[in-house]
Amino acid sequence: MDTTPSVELPIYQPDCPARTVIELLANKWVFFALILLRRHNAPMRFNEMRRQLGTVTQKMLAQTLRSLERDGLVRREVYPTVPPRVEYSLTELGGEAARLALAIGDWSQEHLGEIEAARGVHDAKASAEPQPLL
Repeated sequence: MDTTPSVELPIYQPDCPARTVIELLANKWVFFALILLRRHNAPMRFNEMRRQLGTVTQKMLAQTLRSLERDGLVRREVYPTVPPRVEYSLTELGGEAARLALAIGDWSQEHLGEIEAARGVHDAKASAEPQPLL
């Protein structure tokens, strides 16, 4: 089945169907979950992911993983044990998205000093400028 859109629209146009994918990937918990699964390079259990991600709530992580599973980026494997054991891993498609997320994460860490310096210069300049009267 061909799933290629019949008309390619620029991604920044509101009616571009690919925007839903960008909106998914732009979610910070999606971004962090993809990086975590990529770096772990093995299936992970829910609570293990939650501990690693730190401040994510149980509800937010569950929603994030459901979205990723729905879009074919994460595989959810349920094992018939008591209690049931559930593991999450990247699909091939998810691995590609995680590679991109990891590259952005690595770039962010590499350039953090430059970005913080630019912020400092900007904030100092902005605080020195006269403020408009309201």
